[in-house]
Amino acid sequence: MTSFTVIGHTACTDASFSLQDLPGKGGRMDLLCRAVASSLFLSHGIRKDTICDIILLGPPNPGRIIRFDGSVLRSLSPDERNIASYIKKALSVPVGKVFREAGPGLFTRKGTLGDHLDEKRYAVLDESGTDIRKVDDEDMPDAFLLSDNRNFSDDELTCTRDLPRYSLGPEIVHADHAITLILNEIDRRRSGWN
Repeated sequence: MTSFTVIGHTACTDASFSLQDLPGKGGRMDLLCRAVASSLFLSHGIRKDTICDIILLGPPNPGRIIRFDGSVLRSLSPDERNIASYIKKALSVPVGKVFREAGPGLFTRKGTLGDHLDEKRYAVLDESGTDIRKVDDEDMPDAFLLSDNRNFSDDELTCTRDLPRYSLGPEIVHADHAITLILNEIDRRRSGWN
């Protein structure tokens, strides 16, 4: 499985946000929805070998993780409002520190980045990191950490200081575009396509 975790620094953590105002009242929920879509959708289907976790850190209850698991996800479509409606559904479920199912392929729990990093072998996307095309196949991580439109906070940098850092090229791209580039690199390697 390939996993992506995207931090939403201002993303609303209560199901009351409006589907009509994802950037504003949703706290840039639009960015997280695009990241979910980029990680899970192919032209005519869902990537069954991919998980996308979003960490919502906005008000009123920062520290909520929502997981989209492509292997069991049902009825999700790639538009932002549909994905946001799944996020609202997950936010309406009472949670503790263990993932709880909010629907097929949709899970949620309380948690922070520090709680989350122990689950997989993560790499951080960082424009000053090693070019991902120079990473050997056996060193390619199975999980990637990205931020929304904000830089990682000092606490997040401390949590990730020992993780490998990879760059996708000379230009800084949006998180959803970065996910597409990573998946393209992984697809090319797995298929032997050069």
